[in-house]
Amino acid sequence: MKVQKRDGRIAIYDPGKIRAAIEKANGAVEAAERVDQGIIDETIRYVESFSQEVLPVETIQDLIEERLVTHNKYALAKKYMIYRYQRALLRKSNTTDESILKLIRNENKELAEENSNKNTTLASTQRDYIAGEVSRDVTKRLLLPEKISLAHENGVLHFHDADYFIQPIFNCCLINIADMLDQGTVMNGKLIESPKSFQVACIVMTQIIAAVASNQYGGQSVAVKHLGKYLRRSREKYERELQEEFGGTLGQEQQKRVVDIRLRDELRSGVQTIQYQINTLMTTNGQAPFVTLFLQIEPEDEYVEENVMIIQEILRQRIQGTCNEQGVYVTPAFPKLIYVLDECNCLKGGDYDYVTRQAVRCSAKRMYPDYISAKKMRENYEGNVFSCMGCRSFLSPWKDDQGNYKWEGRFNQGVVSLNLPQTGILAAGDEEKFWQILNQRLELCREALMCRHKALLGTLSDVSPIHWQYGAIARMEKGQVIDPYLKDGYSTLSLGYIGLYELTWLMKGVSHTAPEGKEFAMRVMKHLKAATDRWKEETGLGFGLYGTPAESLCYRFARIDRQKYGSIPNVTDKGYYTNSYHVDVREEISAFDKFAFESSFQNISTGGAISYVEVPNMQNNLPAMETLVQYIYDNIQYAEFNTKSDYCQACGYDGEIRVNEDMEWECPQCHNKDRSRMNVTRRTCGYLGENFWNDGKTREIKSRVLHL
Repeated sequence: MKVQKRDGRIAIYDPGKIRAAIEKANGAVEAAERVDQGIIDETIRYVESFSQEVLPVETIQDLIEERLVTHNKYALAKKYMIYRYQRALLRKSNTTDESILKLIRNENKELAEENSNKNTTLASTQRDYIAGEVSRDVTKRLLLPEKISLAHENGVLHFHDADYFIQPIFNCCLINIADMLDQGTVMNGKLIESPKSFQVACIVMTQIIAAVASNQYGGQSVAVKHLGKYLRRSREKYERELQEEFGGTLGQEQQKRVVDIRLRDELRSGVQTIQYQINTLMTTNGQAPFVTLFLQIEPEDEYVEENVMIIQEILRQRIQGTCNEQGVYVTPAFPKLIYVLDECNCLKGGDYDYVTRQAVRCSAKRMYPDYISAKKMRENYEGNVFSCMGCRSFLSPWKDDQGNYKWEGRFNQGVVSLNLPQTGILAAGDEEKFWQILNQRLELCREALMCRHKALLGTLSDVSPIHWQYGAIARMEKGQVIDPYLKDGYSTLSLGYIGLYELTWLMKGVSHTAPEGKEFAMRVMKHLKAATDRWKEETGLGFGLYGTPAESLCYRFARIDRQKYGSIPNVTDKGYYTNSYHVDVREEISAFDKFAFESSFQNISTGGAISYVEVPNMQNNLPAMETLVQYIYDNIQYAEFNTKSDYCQACGYDGEIRVNEDMEWECPQCHNKDRSRMNVTRRTCGYLGENFWNDGKTREIKSRVLHL
């Protein structure tokens, strides 16, 4: 028998702990009220008669109290209850010391590998994590209803970003960069006027990104098309300067050549500024800004040619890579790139197909950019095309007072994710029971999301001037509350979900790619979507259904369920759950079929949807990559590629990285073992996300990677 502790951990049952607790209570009462060893033994046997694979510690304590009362030992039972209450208070009084000390000693492997963009050995990052541990503790004990905290601990749901919940800040956003560049902004009390050149616009944009990232906990997205105006200004400036300096002595062709040379140089420097600034600036949470650049070509845009030049330079520099400390060119983690496919550039004879071919070359070498099909997106979002936010969640359509759609300057209030496989485990194939459990858990998710909303209500614009007063979201006065931007669907609240594949297997005995499985999976997805639509109608808030990569959560839910319910074939035995609606990585399915299948779920999961396929190194097979990109345009809204190319960021080694004899990833060239400085996208167990070894499961997960 195993015991489930209050924090969700599973421990081996130890009868000695029952004996010690009763004996401690014995010592606090008069002799007549005490029990002898025979009754203690009988109480232990009584508890063990309820033997299950896992017994909650609260149940054990209830059984002990019940047995003491049965023997008329009321005073002893009362002392035991007081002792139990005191222990509970002691547990609640301080739950952060050990986690903080482990962090400072660099012993917390789960935190170290939770976010590859954060180096937990750095003092600045440790400071953020220490604050996060305090926030988690206060959130668990004081800020959340107990049932939500318990649901989180038991893997019913996941309350994301509890390490920031103590503060009145939100998740991710689309920065209104056009307004901030055109109208100017304020940072650190200093007025930043509208830029007069492209390079200055790039500098200001990256400073805005860093300031925004320091005052929220999720990512940001920026539409690059707004820089086209400033590249035009630089061209006009060079033309004026040449005219003033040389008058009519330079011929038109000569003047154009000189202007083009100067402009290309400024374009290269400006884009390089973006790349360097984003990768070297550190936000206040100890990491580079989690930013996405949205690359969209709109032929009707006044500055389309300048925009194309900027996109091409971004792709060119990304193909080249960024030098690490050894001077080796590697793929930078940020900025992430999203490239929009439209009629003008979908490789079907459009005027800008040459830009898309450059994007494909970039994907073949550096994995980015991701791709959005404007055609499919217009079908799903009332004819609109816009970027997802940094966390890959999408906004719901919203119109201003003039009836115009608005996307930039909006944000996500927070996320709660649902563990679908656990509902299937409990339902044990009984659909009526499944829908009952699912509805109960959806109500828990709704309550948890409302906690996020209520935590932001009443927040003053002064809490983050860059967001609320100087244009990133709004231009409010000091002292105003941000409530209008939390209501009426302006911002979103996201319901995430994990493990549709495993749920379908549990309920139907087949994958959701099988006809019977897909029919059930679609009913589940539509039920989840109907729930968020109902919540939106009842509250006026912007709820959305959000399916996006969440690799660490895929592991967490699977680990909890395996500990509670044992090893279940094709479900908990894998060590991970499949993310959202995705096809399990072990299924034999072509990239085209995978995209086609998953696209049918994306128009339901409109609060966030991305699909990805793993392809071999495609640098020498660009026609195949181009065919895939063409297919994306016609068939799926949002897609990305993973490649099987490993490399070490420490030395630039670009080859296969293996697990050594100590079961650690090790670069064969420089022998680097720091996972944060490696890119190992080859997954020997088939899993496409990041690898996490967890306390208590280290050998199992590492050996799984090693053996498979």
